[in-house]
Formats: sequence, C-alpha cells, structure tokens
Amino acid sequence: MTETTRHPQFEVAVIGAGPGGIAAGAKLRMAGIDDFVILERADDVGGSWHENHYPGIAVDVPSTTYQYSFERNPNWSRFFAPGPEVKKYHADVARKYGLYERTRFDSTVERETWDDDNAWWTLHLNDGSTVTARFVISAIGSFVRPKEDVGIAGAKSFRGKVQRPTSWDEDYDMAGKTVGIIGTGASAVQIIPAIAPEVGALTVFQRTPVWSVPKPDFVVPKALKVVLGIPGVSASINGAAFVAVDVLLRFVSKTPIATFRPIADKFDAWMIAGYARYVRWVVKDPATATKLSPNFGVLAKRPTMSTGYLSAYNRDNVTLITDPIEKITPTGVKTRDGVLHKFDVLILATGYEVFSDPETYRPGTVVGRNGFDLAEFYNSEGLQAYQSVSVPGLPNRWTLVGPYSWSGTSWHAFVETTSDHAVRAITETRRRSAAICEVRKDVADAYHREVHKRAEGVRYYLTELNGHVPTYYRNSQGDSTYIRPASYFEARRQTREFPLDDYRYEPAPATGSGHTETAAGDSTPAAAAR
Repeated sequence: MTETTRHPQFEVAVIGAGPGGIAAGAKLRMAGIDDFVILERADDVGGSWHENHYPGIAVDVPSTTYQYSFERNPNWSRFFAPGPEVKKYHADVARKYGLYERTRFDSTVERETWDDDNAWWTLHLNDGSTVTARFVISAIGSFVRPKEDVGIAGAKSFRGKVQRPTSWDEDYDMAGKTVGIIGTGASAVQIIPAIAPEVGALTVFQRTPVWSVPKPDFVVPKALKVVLGIPGVSASINGAAFVAVDVLLRFVSKTPIATFRPIADKFDAWMIAGYARYVRWVVKDPATATKLSPNFGVLAKRPTMSTGYLSAYNRDNVTLITDPIEKITPTGVKTRDGVLHKFDVLILATGYEVFSDPETYRPGTVVGRNGFDLAEFYNSEGLQAYQSVSVPGLPNRWTLVGPYSWSGTSWHAFVETTSDHAVRAITETRRRSAAICEVRKDVADAYHREVHKRAEGVRYYLTELNGHVPTYYRNSQGDSTYIRPASYFEARRQTREFPLDDYRYEPAPATGSGHTETAAGDSTPAAAAR
C-alpha cells in the first residue's frame, strides 16, 4: 500500500489573542509563516484589555513603554493611557498584521495532547471540536483566569448586584447606591477613586494594604506627540527605562546573598517608614492612615500608582474595614466582629489564578510525549522551563509567559522576546526539514539549576524578609517563579540567541494508515480560521 503523508490543519496554533498572542502572530508573519490560527476564548482580541472594562481602568506604566517595539504609537492621549485606548491599540495592531482573519473567537482550548504517531498537537476546544497543529505557542497571559472560589463562605449567596473587574456591567447605575468592595489590589486601586464620587456609600474590605504612589498622569500635548513620532525618540525613552530596571535586576541576581541580605533589610525598613509618613500626610484620619500603611517591602507585592486612591479615604462616604470577613450573606458582608454590613452592590476584586502557581495547571490539560503531564510535573518538580518557554516532554510547544519569565520591564517587551524564541525555534525546525523540535533535558535541567541559583536573592526577599505577606510573586511552593532573575537585556539576548542545538530535531514518523488529513495549504488561513 502506498504510504500517504498526513498533515495537521495548521502549521502553528497560537493560544490566546492578548498582547502575547498578537506579538506571536505578528512575529510569525514577519518570519514568513502564514499558516497559523489563533484560538481566543473571548469575542475579540486584547486579552485583559478586552475582558476588563471597569471604571478607572488604565495602564499603570507610562504609555510609551506599553507598546510593541515594532508598532510604536506616538498618539496616546494620556501619559497613562485609559483602558479603551489600550484595547484599540491592540486591535489596530492585530488588524494591521492580518490576525483577525486568522483568529477563531469564542474558542477555549480545554486540553492539549501530543500525537506521537503524527508528530502534532491536538487541541480540544470547549465546543467539542479539535484543531491539529504541528507547533503550539501558548500565549496565555499571567492572570490565567479569575478566581472562581474567592475563599469566602457564602460568596454566591448575595442577592444584590455583584460586579467583577472581568465582567463589569456598565449599564448598571451605581449612583447613590451602598457599595462594598472586597480587595485592594491593582484593579481595586483604580475602581475605588473612580466610583467614590458617585456612589452613596463605599465600604472597602482590606486584607492587606497596598503600596500606592502618586501617578504623574497628564494629557499628552500635541507637541510631545510630534516629538514621539520622530523615529528613535520613543525607543530611546524606553531604552532608558529598561536600563534602570536592568541595573536593579542585575544587582538582585548577581549580588552575593551575604551582601544582599543586609542591604535588602535596610532598604525595606527605610521605604516602609518613609511610605508610612507619606500616607499620614495624605490621609486625614490617623487610624485609617495606619491601616493603609504596609508592613512589608515595596517590591513584595505588586506596587500600584494612583493619585486618587489614598485621598479617596478622606471622603465622608468611604469607609475602610480591616476586620476579617466571616462570610457573605444575602444582604451583605458579615465580619468576625459580628457586624453585618449591608449593600446594594458588592464588588469582588479578589484576584486571579496566576501562571506562577502550580495549582493553576490542571492535570490532563497539557499532555505530551509518553503521557508526560505538565501539571503533574510542575506540582512534583516545581515550575521550570528552558528560557521560561520550553519543557522537555512537550515537543513543538512554547509558552510566552512561563516560569521565571517576567523581566521587570513592560509586558510587550518580554512577550516579544519569548515570541522571538518560539519563532526562531520553529524557523530552524523548518530549515532542517524536521517535524519535531524538543529541548534537550540536560540543557533544560542545567538552565533551571542556574536560574534557581540566581533567584536566591529574590527568594530571600519574598520568602524570608517578606514571608508574612501574601503575594503572587511567591507561589505555594515557596518559589519566586514569577520573576526572571536576569537583566532585561540579558534575557533578550538569551532568548534571541540561544544555541540552536539546545533542541533536538527529528523527522516525521512514518505513517501508513492510508488516512490523509486535509493539508493546511489546501485552503487559505482566513477560510480555515473561520
């Protein structure tokens, strides 16, 4: 019987159409790889910027740094751009690079399974269909999904209006309403000052105070937009910011731990005392100011920027509660001191499942060669990946936001970097006419030993010096896999210039089943993606 050649539906499947997925799609097209599909669970591109549309949403880094290096935007309306504008920017980039035509919306990937016989991935979608692809780039962001279990008894019993940052009902009028908000993280810091002037009363339930420094936001004048439009100006500004972050990360990752410890101790003590004085200066009520003052370091949790957050507590209609919550009731929130706080609206700003937590990975959802299960591996061996993108046992698969990936710079800078790694590996596999590309286990193990050693200072800061504070920078295994212990420029060089032989390349397995899949080249990507 004549042997037939089997082909997957697509050469590459990208999971997610947020900032990472858009970067990956654009980089694939720049490399001349057009046969790919992007699978997106939502109904539009943008990731968090599409799903989140709560009051006050905006970037918390300067707009000039929150963009792709290959698509710089000189026309941001504000120095810290509002959410709708950021979403439009991502949509515009996706449209320019033809990514809409290659995206299947409302498509949630529930399982990824490697097919040894055919040397491709089968992606199982929520509607029961499957997609096959030779290569997979997982572009799921750092905040994988909102926490389904908020960890509070009776969370689903509230009979009033429930609002969440990821599913905000903009048609609901909160004017004059009695509102409670649980959480004081990055979303809540933006929501609280935005809604405080319009609601009747706002009660904030705080478990842990947050660092919130003034936000130097302003309308970008026309003259500055003209300057930013000059080639090289925006890149130079970003470069200067990256150098500052680079110096800090080099210090943390390369300073001997015996030297780093006392410096970190004194730095935190000085910063904590200084911030407490600042809070007392902004917040009129001394008791409230004390409650809002952290007893942990500025880098132990995600710091925030807001000019209006702290001053919101000076309003007569805003109350801060730090008594632990006992339960949520049909009419409000009962704290352990026995008080029932009644509300018309309850805002649950209770956070997300994060990529750096082993619990985020569900057994059976990513299964590679010989039954290798990514979740089981991460839970037993700890989170790890070569250059943060590739794991032995998962051939032809790369993760843009993986263990030890965030390099302290803007989101776009590092997802571009990890996209470059994936596209470079795919390009080399095609150049060698190979079908399989898998990182060598000895290389991955050596890389992990090195990155774990270099993270010693970060672990000390997060697990010892600030071990008393909950933070997603430290996972349940006591590791700091969120942060890459390397300077940005070093990380960029490593992922763009890794030795190509750090991977093994294999030909396609012989098949003789007589069954032939439809070749990806038999239809246009646009038609196939629909």
